Amino acid sequence: MQKRYQWFLLFATIVSFQTGSLLQAADPIFDLQTQSINDGKAEFGHWGWEADKYMMWGTHTNRLIPVYTFGTLGAGAGIDLNDYIGSNSPYRCRAAIQQLYGRVPKGTLNRKAEYFDQTNIYDIQLAAMRAGKKHIFLVVFDGMDWQTTQAAAIWKSKKNCYDSGRGAGLHFQDYQANGTTQYGAMVTAPYANTFSQNVNTQRVTLPDSLHLGGYASKLAGQFPWSIPPEGVYIAGKSEQPGMDHPYPDSAATATSMTSGYKSYNGTINIDPESGQLTTIAHLAQKRGWKVGAVSSVPISHATPAASYAHNVSRNDYQDLTRDLLGLPSVSHPKAPLPGLDVLIGTGFGAERNKDSGQGDNFVPGNGVLTQKDLQAIDSRSGGKYSVAVRTEGQSGAELLKLKADDAIANSRRLFGFFGTQFKHLPFQTADGNYNPPIGRSKKAEKYTEGDLLENPTLKDFTEQAIRVLSHNDSPFWLMVEAGDVDWANHDDNIDNSIGAVLSGDDAVRSITNWVEKESNWDESLLIVTADHGHYLVLKKPELLISK
Repeated sequence: MQKRYQWFLLFATIVSFQTGSLLQAADPIFDLQTQSINDGKAEFGHWGWEADKYMMWGTHTNRLIPVYTFGTLGAGAGIDLNDYIGSNSPYRCRAAIQQLYGRVPKGTLNRKAEYFDQTNIYDIQLAAMRAGKKHIFLVVFDGMDWQTTQAAAIWKSKKNCYDSGRGAGLHFQDYQANGTTQYGAMVTAPYANTFSQNVNTQRVTLPDSLHLGGYASKLAGQFPWSIPPEGVYIAGKSEQPGMDHPYPDSAATATSMTSGYKSYNGTINIDPESGQLTTIAHLAQKRGWKVGAVSSVPISHATPAASYAHNVSRNDYQDLTRDLLGLPSVSHPKAPLPGLDVLIGTGFGAERNKDSGQGDNFVPGNGVLTQKDLQAIDSRSGGKYSVAVRTEGQSGAELLKLKADDAIANSRRLFGFFGTQFKHLPFQTADGNYNPPIGRSKKAEKYTEGDLLENPTLKDFTEQAIRVLSHNDSPFWLMVEAGDVDWANHDDNIDNSIGAVLSGDDAVRSITNWVEKESNWDESLLIVTADHGHYLVLKKPELLISK
């Protein structure tokens, strides 16, 4: 009888996965998310500043963002995080703030600041390259603030063991990199909110109302885990005149980390005067390094695009892709950029006939990559890239590896193009499966067997990118984006959010494993951070622990 009952439980669990109605014992975070959406409130927490509204806020904030570095402690001037935190914080110095923003925003000077600025991420990478580091990894969990990290760490470790600081439970929190790891927090505020953009002329102009950026710790909090004294402030609002500093978008924040400049929301490496900014990848490439970017979301979305491309608008996807792949674009029509050595992401199947954000040269079809451009880069047509495109019935992980093998054997570049009808890789949920619950949209993504078979994971992307970039002991720079964290948090979806963090954490582990086996922390640098935060508030984080 007992044995039959156990088989019944197993069968019921399988059925519940297939129907999307999971048993509490099988998937408690799924049930927690579903109940929270249906009730409109939750005991464990909420998004926004009103505790009785689970889905009050569905976009970014101006929160401080955690930064984890590896290979930095004692590594020299400009690399060590101590050069930017505490007494060396740029936010303690009026002149440094003036240099960042072109002015001193109201409330931004803080003589007790422990945090640094997002542009310092670029400074660390530049110093590392100049000091002789051979491998630089920039891992961006899009939209992952301290609270999102805490939620994932609590679920994974089944412990509610910290309420401040670096935390524990995730690989990037626990890993020590032979004693070279450090932790800090940074400001992600943009220079200003969105400018008026003309993608055809590649010019920007001042909007009628210029909304300038800044960070007022007295309203936002001194630490990433702080509860903002003025709840609306980090959402770009304020009850005090002149303190409504806008929250950032992924384009401005990625531009800060790759170019070292603050600019307007929506820019891809363009300054407020329409000038093209030089990124760390451009500098590395000029030194003979190989450069690459991988992402769980479309190849030319803001973060991967900002690794290398130039455009006044983050929405000009096809032209951004052309820059990334070394093809003529609206930004570089006559002298194309050399292109990345590795580019892997999604966008497969994202078809559209019109796109007002892409300008006059938009080509109907795939919204991020035209068929003509795909053919131009393919080595089978005389191009520079071994190309892996999602193929019906074929394992995506195996296909990507085969194409990476080809790239290595024939000294080619590597391009991977995957995805689902939802544009990103399938969401891994908190339980490690792919069964998303409903979110803010009141809809849940459903994946086919093909979606799961034919798409690699972000970890797969990362491993194959490293194989190609490191071939022949080449120095290299690699950006890895866990972009689905942002999509999950926009949807106020705690299950998808935790799963996305765990998926990204697996990619980080693949990096640290490679460094330990093939390199060391004297010649390698890893930065794990996020571009901006959302507004998750954990009132009772212990409720995320499965009993």
